[in-house]
Amino acid sequence: MSEVVFSGAALVHGEAAGEIIASDVELSFWGGVDPGTGEVIDRHHPLSGQILTGKILVIPGGRGSCSGSGVILELLLTGKGPVAIVTEREDDILALGVVIAEEVFGKSIPVVVLNPRDFRQVATARYARVDGDCVVCGDDPVALGALPLAGREPASKVSDLKLGRADQAYLDGTHGKAARVAMKVILRMAHLQGANQLIDIAQAHIDGCVYTGHGSLRFAQQLRDWGGKVAVPTTLNSISIDHRRWRTQGVDPAFGEPASQLGDAYVDMGARPTFTCAPYLLESVPQKGEQIVWAESNAVVFANSVLGARTMKYPDFLDICIALTGRAPLAGCHIESGRSAALQINVPRLKYVDDAFYPLLGYHVGLVAANRIPVLTGLEQAAPSQDDLKAFGAAFATTSSAPMFHILGVTPEAVTLNDATGGTSVPTVEISIEDLLQSWRELDSAPGLSIDLVSLGNPHFSFSECEKLAALCRGRTKHKDITVIVTCGRATHDKIREAGILSELERFGVQFITDTCWCMITEPVVPPTAGTIMTNSGKYAHYGPGLTGRGFHFGSLAACVEAACTGATSAEPPPWLRDN
Repeated sequence: MSEVVFSGAALVHGEAAGEIIASDVELSFWGGVDPGTGEVIDRHHPLSGQILTGKILVIPGGRGSCSGSGVILELLLTGKGPVAIVTEREDDILALGVVIAEEVFGKSIPVVVLNPRDFRQVATARYARVDGDCVVCGDDPVALGALPLAGREPASKVSDLKLGRADQAYLDGTHGKAARVAMKVILRMAHLQGANQLIDIAQAHIDGCVYTGHGSLRFAQQLRDWGGKVAVPTTLNSISIDHRRWRTQGVDPAFGEPASQLGDAYVDMGARPTFTCAPYLLESVPQKGEQIVWAESNAVVFANSVLGARTMKYPDFLDICIALTGRAPLAGCHIESGRSAALQINVPRLKYVDDAFYPLLGYHVGLVAANRIPVLTGLEQAAPSQDDLKAFGAAFATTSSAPMFHILGVTPEAVTLNDATGGTSVPTVEISIEDLLQSWRELDSAPGLSIDLVSLGNPHFSFSECEKLAALCRGRTKHKDITVIVTCGRATHDKIREAGILSELERFGVQFITDTCWCMITEPVVPPTAGTIMTNSGKYAHYGPGLTGRGFHFGSLAACVEAACTGATSAEPPPWLRDN
């Protein structure tokens, strides 16, 4: 193709040129890209196996984990990342990783948003050159380099919204260097989000404590050493190791030490060492309408959708910046209009479903919704439990970039369809049994029937899930060659110990790990001899093949216990998928 010049919106200004690597499917950098090599490791993604290093990445946007910003930071600091990113919509997670690299470490790449028509044309080209808000593409890199471009001058990196006296004090350095840098980052993101003011937030949940590489540790320790202290009650997400027991678990100190130090840095800044990816199970659970700042994709979705609290899908690093100041941009899901459904999804009415239905449905709905907030119909009489909604939300947040969902007659802001959509007419999508079967096969993807490890607790198991597991294991004998591991938060672990559930499950052969979660667990906690893993988590069934290199089977909690006792799983989907 001949050279074509497009003008877009530069989220981060800069210049770059290179070969294009493109897809029409959103990509989660966390769990989807190896920060050490630049390889796309999401085995369900069209770019699986491709190397991003030195390329211009052209994707519609991000999806999945809030930790994607940490992976982007690491890629830029090690020189393993793309030289530019071109998208068709603004994406806070993608932009924030670059903003932190620029503000704190002086490393940057351009990030440009094009309209969908121009984006599609660029995605078909072989080479591109980016200069500010201009993108020129074609098949001859020499011709691209010779073409004069006239991009607009970069806008101010600091939002022009009016600041209150307290905000200005942070920006002026009155509260120290860490708070000043944090406010600069907040204002840059507020500018990108179109916010016209900042608001007070009641609490924060930090996802940036996940160790993505030395860059994430350098960032946290720098804020701590600059005197950073959280200004609001702050909890911590799962970290990358069991903080108290990683040494006895045989974790390599080269990984365990910095991962532990990262958690310590956030505790030093005043965060509570809760170390759970399910902060909605803590006693500090927010109330409906409460303005909060949570990161970790499943937690964000649960807070907005099930609790009715208000948070954007905050990228790693922006979460701690806001916690240090207590101030957040008034945008997105903090605003009533930012919470309305943009898509209606009609769910088939199935009889006698088990608990695998909800993670499967969440996974598929996320694929359909992409970046749109959906409202689901057809579940009005289903009465899903909190555990069901947790499993649905985690899988949904894996395949979608939307910050919330509505379920008609179930979630608090969807009493009626009009409530969920804000009275606006939205497009409708019908989900069929065949659609769900296809997604089941994507999650239950391992060849053969034998399994070696049963993985439970992604997100962290609740007290009620531990009760259900104990009931299923009661009177049964675990296969001697099968490992069963549950991850949960410290608070839940304490509760099941007091209730006698822990000892009962340990007698069956269940091992418990706290502080970390499955998306961060590697060998030797995952036994080197384990070739196939079975899980009831749609989230882990998606990320696990790329993160562990293992085959995965997916099924209900009862199916997982059956496999733990027999050493094998069924070759068939459950009856409610086959017989409806």
